[in-house]
Amino acid sequence: MTATVLNADTAVETVPSYVRDAWWTPEPSADLLTNSARVRDASTGELLAMVSTEGLDLAAVVEHGRSVGQRELGALTFHQRALKLKELAQYLNDRRAQLYEVSARSGATTGDSQVDIDGGIGVLFTFGSKGRRELPNSQVVVDGPVETLSKDGSFIGEHIYTRIPGVAVQINAFNFPVWGMLEKLAPAFLAGVPTIVKPATPTGYVAAAAVRLMVESQILPAGSLQLISGSARNLLDELDYRDLVAFTGSAATAKTLKAHPNVAIGGVRFTSETDSLNAAILGPDAVAGTPEFEAFIKSVVTEMTVKAGQKCTSIRRVLVPKELCTEVSEAIGARIAQRVVLGDPRAEGVTMGALASLEQLADVRSAVEIMLAAGGELAYGSLDAPAVTRADGTVAPAPGGAFMSPVLLRWANPEASELHALEAFGPVASVVGYSDLADAVRLAALGSGSLVASVCTNDPSVAQQLVSGIAAHHGRVLILNREDARSSTGHGSPVPHLVHGGPGRAGGGEELGGIRSVFHHMQRTAVQGSPNMLTAITGVWHTGADQHFDDVHPFRKPLSALRIGDAFKSGLRQVTLADITAFAESTGDTFYAHTNAEAAAANPFFPGIVAHGYLMLSWAAGLFVEPAPGPVLANYGLDNLRFLTPLAAGDSFRVTLTAKQITPRETDEYGEVRWDAVLHNQHDEVVASYDVLTLVAKDWAAS
Repeated sequence: MTATVLNADTAVETVPSYVRDAWWTPEPSADLLTNSARVRDASTGELLAMVSTEGLDLAAVVEHGRSVGQRELGALTFHQRALKLKELAQYLNDRRAQLYEVSARSGATTGDSQVDIDGGIGVLFTFGSKGRRELPNSQVVVDGPVETLSKDGSFIGEHIYTRIPGVAVQINAFNFPVWGMLEKLAPAFLAGVPTIVKPATPTGYVAAAAVRLMVESQILPAGSLQLISGSARNLLDELDYRDLVAFTGSAATAKTLKAHPNVAIGGVRFTSETDSLNAAILGPDAVAGTPEFEAFIKSVVTEMTVKAGQKCTSIRRVLVPKELCTEVSEAIGARIAQRVVLGDPRAEGVTMGALASLEQLADVRSAVEIMLAAGGELAYGSLDAPAVTRADGTVAPAPGGAFMSPVLLRWANPEASELHALEAFGPVASVVGYSDLADAVRLAALGSGSLVASVCTNDPSVAQQLVSGIAAHHGRVLILNREDARSSTGHGSPVPHLVHGGPGRAGGGEELGGIRSVFHHMQRTAVQGSPNMLTAITGVWHTGADQHFDDVHPFRKPLSALRIGDAFKSGLRQVTLADITAFAESTGDTFYAHTNAEAAAANPFFPGIVAHGYLMLSWAAGLFVEPAPGPVLANYGLDNLRFLTPLAAGDSFRVTLTAKQITPRETDEYGEVRWDAVLHNQHDEVVASYDVLTLVAKDWAAS
């Protein structure tokens, strides 16, 4: 994890950076020992390492990402990148114990490390799966339908996503050194954009340990991941409109970064996740004795104590009916007293560890003192140095450790500005009463934008009023009741499938959010041209582009021989009244348009009795299917079905089938083929259109 720098008196370690595909540490010098930041064990105060980037060429780091990283990632498709994320997740998952051991030095308990380390690995697994399910096996994503821009269809337009041509600089907070890194890395990597990670100094050694494992795995392409351990104050000087910065940290730092000329006027993309005074709202129906009350108390205590409350998603404001303030405060205090054991994470039985550093402890205590002076009252806990369980099992004060008792405040004045504006980033929460649901919505909104809120109620009307009132002020809302209390991932646990971010004070950004977060690393571009040109650019056949009709039915072609635009056109088949009647009787679909001539004629859409839409689909399959065993292994559905022109008894129709999109699977001997299917009547009017989805073998030897 580290390299050693020596002087005459001491041997200390410096956390290395990983840049330009090699580990790097500063040259040993007296100035290095003087000017480097010191990192200490959060529980004991023991000096762990130094952190410095003295002499690091940041311009070369950025250029390496833009050149080598872009080239290597650009050689891969979305599916190939997704498989590498899955492979990396499996590799790290088998080595979690190594990271737990390092993480314990930051004050993290085993449970805390699971949230950070297992949570980060879970993000890799999720994007490894979603990338293969929701993105094409190519390098361009089509966004939305085609727009026809000329009467004859020779000029069309649509939107595509392509990756940005620079680097993604990811500046992470101290509280989640692994999850914070991997939740940003995964969507950037899937998009094909190289990452430069800048972790926070107090826990950057944990991130470095994870990066070392990732490098040792030899899974990631060259230049796709770089790590800067230590100060990178001039890094934004090296960025331009090609690049992206994803920041997690304080609103004050985000404001400074946003003001940098390269961001403010130079076009560097900037997204941030900052301060958040998240609320949990107890519904008026959730009184003591209900499952909702129990779930609410459990959630508040969990969010106060996991990671010692050092979570951007922790509950800071506990909003409850006025008449329940005392009961809720007492229940929270009782659960803390019963469940929380404060101490060194390496000691057996400890459930809450230290804050990340003595500096962080001082900041949290200072914030609580300000809140007490502003009218907050201690309902539970103390600012005195607590006795803690030490690594040897003894219980005593730990002068070198950053330990703090959980603190619960009560507020008689729900309007106090400090309650809604000051975030004590530790095991601190405040209970405040509301008069009615409208008041609860108003108080929640005083946070000026938050990452997440919880609404705990079993009354659907209460949930509807609260969620509709607070949703625009939050990036995520959890509705907690007896039905999901056990299965819920919890108030403070962002999931990679959904947006993590929030408006206003919370930064206005979106981290995660499924494939949306991948698109944050890509440029949406309108492309205009002929159907043939857009087909070539996107790898998706467009109506009006060339079709290839030959003597070999396209269903006889494996993926190795099939090409976009390969097509088949059937002859006409007539639909008689007897056919329609027989289909109605055999299926039970006796809707009047298929069985009652007078009623059908009175309908403004039908000329009389018409064929069932599903009859046309069934017969269309009969017209284009190649019945003998062949490379088409299965039909697994259809998309975008539209019935456009009724087919009356006596009319005929034909089907044209065109290979629209071919998606080989990287890990299987088959892939998906999307076929454009169009039904025309005898007048060449479009009767129906849809996409047929099939699984097709990559190779096929005729028997």
